[in-house]
Amino acid sequence: MEYEHLIFERRGPVGLVTLNRPEYLNAMSYGLQEDTRAACAEIEADDSLRVMVLTGAGRGFCAGADLSGDAPPPARGPSQADLLEPYRWIGKQALAVFRMTKPTIAAVNGVAVGAGFSLALACDLRVGHPGTRLKVMFAERGLSPDSGTSWFLPRIAGYSRTMDLFTTNRDLMGEEAYRIGVLDRLVPQEEVLDTALALANQMAALPPLALRSGKRTIQWNLAQDLEAALRTESMGLDFSRKAVNDMAEQRAAWREQRKGTFTGT
Repeated sequence: MEYEHLIFERRGPVGLVTLNRPEYLNAMSYGLQEDTRAACAEIEADDSLRVMVLTGAGRGFCAGADLSGDAPPPARGPSQADLLEPYRWIGKQALAVFRMTKPTIAAVNGVAVGAGFSLALACDLRVGHPGTRLKVMFAERGLSPDSGTSWFLPRIAGYSRTMDLFTTNRDLMGEEAYRIGVLDRLVPQEEVLDTALALANQMAALPPLALRSGKRTIQWNLAQDLEAALRTESMGLDFSRKAVNDMAEQRAAWREQRKGTFTGT
């Protein structure tokens, strides 16, 4: 699929998605919103791609919603489905990323604020550098949190830190973000993308169906009690074992003391 507002690259088993509006710090125009959701769907549907890395062109990751006025909505009016949509684009963005069963990594190369911060939070892991600047932003604009921030951030950083970041509207810089768990890797600025890609390839070397089933199990169990979580784990085991060739390969690789080669079959 061709994209107008982002760059889509296949790096072996990794789908690299680069938000490409650097003159606006990759703020989410209507076109970029649609392209981002479509890229997530393309990676999810393609068995040759096992991990997504999401980053931004230029000096920013994503400056949130586009408030410039330079990117008008499409000329066509909203469809009936649009009118009945309960999540708006910000909710659809969060769901598009979080519901992917394949691992997702945000290479946060620069500023990520508002819905752009939420976009990074929707990914499974985040790589940044000391100069990475994150900001909840919404209160400054007279808004309560949206785009999944109120769900993602407390689960990643905890309730009190979320309230601190929301109610003070302060910047969260890379080193603090790493200390409180918002960033999972902290590296020099020039190494952010390479580190994310190396991490993605490390993931892609594992049995893909096991990763996808395991991610789904962990996500489902965020809202379960222990008994329900154990039942979900049993179901996840059944799904992962459907890749019979990979099950045989992992046993052979263990016996022969070598790395396995997994196909997802």
